[in-house]
Amino acid sequence: MNRPAASLERLQEGLRDLGPLVVALSGGADSAFLAKVAHDTLGTERVLVATAISPSLAPDEENDCRSLASEWGLRWQGVETHEMEDRRYVLNDVDRCARCKGALMEALQPLADAERATVVLGVNVDDLGDHRPGQAAAAAAGARFPLVDAGFTKRDVRHWSRELGLRTWDKPAAACLSSRIPYGTPVTLGALSSIARAEASLRGLGLSQLRVRHHGTVARIEVEPDDLAQVVARRAEVVALVAAAGYLYVTLDLEGFRSGSLNRGIERPTGPRGSAA
Repeated sequence: MNRPAASLERLQEGLRDLGPLVVALSGGADSAFLAKVAHDTLGTERVLVATAISPSLAPDEENDCRSLASEWGLRWQGVETHEMEDRRYVLNDVDRCARCKGALMEALQPLADAERATVVLGVNVDDLGDHRPGQAAAAAAGARFPLVDAGFTKRDVRHWSRELGLRTWDKPAAACLSSRIPYGTPVTLGALSSIARAEASLRGLGLSQLRVRHHGTVARIEVEPDDLAQVVARRAEVVALVAAAGYLYVTLDLEGFRSGSLNRGIERPTGPRGSAA
């Protein structure tokens, strides 16, 4: 892996300027890296790591956040968020992520006030090119994005995570479960539960990077192109596992895994580099 352009020292300097911090930890490579570097840079007393607990967080991800906090000695706590109580979130329009990040900031801000801290999120430069209204909502509520400020791409995050010996360096991206539901289809507890169960079962087959897109009674499975043949070869197992999660029909998307595949046709942000547009 070639050395990235982003500087770990620059990130650390930015964190010192911002601290104390409340770091939102979702369990993904970006937020885990940010939490660990913030903790190592500023110390336990100046960094609180918090994980939003809600039906849109897969149980496996919640458990991994707890494990990471224990392994790395992070000062951590789980905080409940209540986006499912927001009718606009449940209706699932193209601004759903903004409702989610609004709920996250509502939960984290009291912690930040108590700590006299700044809320920081693990957004990287590559994230700025997709339809992610949640970034703008979080920024409007006062969140900062240190990885963006330091010029970190996803590749940079993975490089430095590996350099630091973090087991999350190659962890597949894992967006919230609601992102599997097409815009306009209501977000329900039943749908979120089915998605979580189906994806956990498929990971049990050795498939790491995957999505189960929820289309009512139909599950559309996305895996890496190199894994398509494996899914077909094990189709009986795959169908049985996904059907057990509550789906009547099981399909395999021949295009393979695409992050944000349900964002097709949505206008991309045009804000400047480093913004939350």
